[in-house]
Amino acid sequence: MTAVVTGGARGLGEAIVRRLRSGGQPVAIADVDGAGAVELAESLDASGRTARGYTADVADRASLSALLESVVADFGPVRVLVNNAARTQATPLFEITPEELESVMSVNFTGTFTACQIFGAHMAEQGYGRIVNMASLAGQNGGTATGGHYASSKGAVMSATKVFARELASRGVTVNAVSPGPQDSPMVRDIVGEQNVEAFQRSIPVGRLGDPAFIAETVALLASPGAHSVTGACWDVNGGLFMR
Repeated sequence: MTAVVTGGARGLGEAIVRRLRSGGQPVAIADVDGAGAVELAESLDASGRTARGYTADVADRASLSALLESVVADFGPVRVLVNNAARTQATPLFEITPEELESVMSVNFTGTFTACQIFGAHMAEQGYGRIVNMASLAGQNGGTATGGHYASSKGAVMSATKVFARELASRGVTVNAVSPGPQDSPMVRDIVGEQNVEAFQRSIPVGRLGDPAFIAETVALLASPGAHSVTGACWDVNGGLFMR
């Protein structure tokens, strides 16, 4: 049950990597920071039998194809893909340049879409697979502290999740999304400002930031064999900031 986690070297990606590996899955940690991915993998298993790090730029199709080839050579068929790699830039809407828009979309949306194509086709050939895309509350409510390009990219990720779920359902591959709200993470604290965190938490109905470990648990559940009846879904974990 080899799993690939993009953007897995740190942050939420690292939490997901640790959770999947704790469940007994070999994990391929893919990140544009290849050194960071290798460092995390070696800290988990210096032998490389259950964790390995890979350099991968999800904005580059050739890089994703090479990633799949390398992981299959090292571990065998890929059964789980977590599209976690993302770029966040909290730029005011009318200050977003075409270059910055392309930079964010190429990672967050195009990278996810392309990985679903490449790994989804591989999984379909095997007759089994679990793809979990990381969406965001920002893609549902238009964003608050995050940039408009980030919010737009995550909305597109949720639509792509449904597209691939419908296409792959009959071939044993499920495709789902997890949509976190603000998490208790360095990135969120940096965007909000440490001095504003307490007030920000009061704006959340449950009164606290989310826990990345719980997000990782949610991903692991959707990535499990028992989740065969869940596809095309988006599981919200946002503290009540968005209800539907």
